[in-house]
Amino acid sequence: MEVVILWSVLVLSHLSVQHKKKVDPLFYVFAMFSSTCLVGLTNALEHDGFISGFMGFYLKGEPHLSTAYAVMMSYWEGVVHFLLLLIIIHRMFAGKSYRNLGLLWAGSTIAHQIVLIPGVVVGKYGSNIRPIFWGNAPFFLLPFWAAAMLFSRPREMPIVTADKIAAEQKKSLLFRPVDLVLSLLLIGALGFSVFRGFVVLDCPLDTCFTYIYQYEPYLKDPVGFPRIMMLVYLFYAVPLLTLIIYGLYTPGCGWVLDCTLFFAGAMAQTQWCHIGGSLHSRTPFTYRVPSDKWWPVISLNVLLAAVPTLLALRCHSNPAFFLTPVPTGQTNGEKKNK
Repeated sequence: MEVVILWSVLVLSHLSVQHKKKVDPLFYVFAMFSSTCLVGLTNALEHDGFISGFMGFYLKGEPHLSTAYAVMMSYWEGVVHFLLLLIIIHRMFAGKSYRNLGLLWAGSTIAHQIVLIPGVVVGKYGSNIRPIFWGNAPFFLLPFWAAAMLFSRPREMPIVTADKIAAEQKKSLLFRPVDLVLSLLLIGALGFSVFRGFVVLDCPLDTCFTYIYQYEPYLKDPVGFPRIMMLVYLFYAVPLLTLIIYGLYTPGCGWVLDCTLFFAGAMAQTQWCHIGGSLHSRTPFTYRVPSDKWWPVISLNVLLAAVPTLLALRCHSNPAFFLTPVPTGQTNGEKKNK
């Protein structure tokens, strides 16, 4: 049934654009994921009691969708992803650039998939995997292909004078207070990600033991998603954070503009699911955030989601420092003097 629905979506998408001479192949990817967004929203609304009678048959094949993590993931997919995809498709056919929005979506969707699929396999639902679960394979692979396509396309750049680029790139990190604060926050996020990675790897240190039992017991929830998420942070987010910190220190690292968008999408999605899952009523009480530790734990997790977004906004609102360095003697003022 899922295969029939997906093929129907693709056929209808093709029929809707067959009168156009040229169609971006990413349109079909976005159209297919738009249909799954509606399934996700239906799943979330049913499990929170707003509707009923729609997901029973589907859950027989994918019972993990009833977990708190999956419910929060479904809300994100059904609201944020769906709105992003609608805006992207609109801009695509209006002849406007959608690369930045596409990178946000790609980061969020890839983060969604690399936590969900391994989490199902290694968690408590791994012993009850049905054939329909492997129907997620296209949804795992397509976002990587879409991301590669988007990264390979020309970057959307504002017009910045050579003088301004040269002036910004002469400033050290100490004379760029916003970048300095963001760098310190990124270093904190890096350390926190390493620490929680050690926690889920059963580090014997007393600090790790205290944290997982007294602050975030959700990390040992047998569903497996929190553990996989912390490992993704440890092995993927930490190296990316290191590169971004280097890019904030070194002028001319244009790739930072793309990486911050991708990273912001990924962290917003994963932290939404993690925070929501740790508080949701479908999570057993023993794994929820203790009431006396609620403020420090939630504050740290919200900050971890907010910092990449603030970083992306800073980089794209004033990108001069990250643009290609201006060769000596090529600034506008020097040209005028000649």
